[in-house]
Amino acid sequence: MKLGFMAMSGVRAQNAHLMALGLTLPGFVERSKVVASLPSLGLLTLAGLTPSDVETDYIEVPDLGEIAYVPREYDAVAISSYTAQIKDAYRLADRYRALGTTVVLGGPHVTARPDEAANHADVLVLGEGEVVWPAVVADLKQDRARRVYDARGHSFDLGAAPMPRFDLLDVERYNRLTVQTQRGCPFDCEFCAASLRMTPKYKTKPVAKVVEEVRRIKSIWPRPFIELADDNTFANRAHGKRLLRALAREDIRWFTETDVSLADDDELLDLLRDSGCAQVLIGFESPLLQGLDGLEGKSNWKARQVDRYAEAVRKIQGRGITVNGCFVLGLDGTGRDSFRSTLDFVRSVGLYDVQITVLTPFPATPLYERLRAEGRLLREEAWEMCTLFDVNFRPEDMSVAELEEGLLFLTKELYSEQAVAERRARFRDMQRAERSLS
Repeated sequence: MKLGFMAMSGVRAQNAHLMALGLTLPGFVERSKVVASLPSLGLLTLAGLTPSDVETDYIEVPDLGEIAYVPREYDAVAISSYTAQIKDAYRLADRYRALGTTVVLGGPHVTARPDEAANHADVLVLGEGEVVWPAVVADLKQDRARRVYDARGHSFDLGAAPMPRFDLLDVERYNRLTVQTQRGCPFDCEFCAASLRMTPKYKTKPVAKVVEEVRRIKSIWPRPFIELADDNTFANRAHGKRLLRALAREDIRWFTETDVSLADDDELLDLLRDSGCAQVLIGFESPLLQGLDGLEGKSNWKARQVDRYAEAVRKIQGRGITVNGCFVLGLDGTGRDSFRSTLDFVRSVGLYDVQITVLTPFPATPLYERLRAEGRLLREEAWEMCTLFDVNFRPEDMSVAELEEGLLFLTKELYSEQAVAERRARFRDMQRAERSLS
């Protein structure tokens, strides 16, 4: 059997003004290029679970809107896509099915919208794919695959995680590769469409397995830059410290996502510095309390952290680790003044990098269901708008046009060449100040 793993990750904003502006602002497109160039770790992991007697390919599919992609000949294909590109994934699936190829669809969007995806697939994989993938492949080989393999309600043990098939990649096309050290998140933010929608249970991967994956990457890329494909790497502090001690021996540079509580633990910060961490992305979401109140559904944790933001940035960046602060525009409780507040905050705390996004109602999130119930979605099922830069809802305290104008204003102010240079210089000044105090 010949099996193709097809990754689709070239997300493009629908906002023409933003895209035109972004082409002139290197700081704006830098992170989006990184995200678009990341390989699909989910597909590589399933490839690692696929028996060696199955001929396997991994292909990054070009933008179907620009290229008339001609599929290779496969007996079956497994297709993965972000929500924003899911309609292109369906088009690709339909092309394969027209050729008589068996199409397998899975991932967060398909798990959220199985009835929709079923119109374009022969086989659906719902929930964590590792749970059912061996059965899927065995049935495909026998030409007896079922319509649905449902792993929802089952939790995959990351201690049994296979080695992802990094060897299938043309590593020269990537500026970083991904490794997962944990899955899920102890928090429950209304807008979050990350892995907790696949598995609500927070769990960690054994450190020895993480190191094994890092070393496999190093065998094909001697000095790699690695992104940890985690929702919140240090939510389990003890596991995080064990991980950092191990990574310190691997001579790599890496990036991850975490939360602001990282700054509470000086030992953790020192280990982070010594392990080769280059940057952490932290979801501040908003510098305004009214934008954060109620955002995290379990304990309103986000709202209780806002007064600590500035000190947290100082402590983390003082270790030589840059902070990429992520902000969500259009949160309920925030109006037009929130754009200037965000800009002032970024400048005052000396963030090295910043990522601004628009509040986005992804399928199966509490946010999507609430906005739909309130009649505030502009277009239901407009998945192509789930780019994090396109507005598909009516904000509570401003108009759609005002939110779009605020996004453009911040894009110009934060990503100009001068603004980026000033943030870099401020970071160097903060480092010097911290060293003089130590």
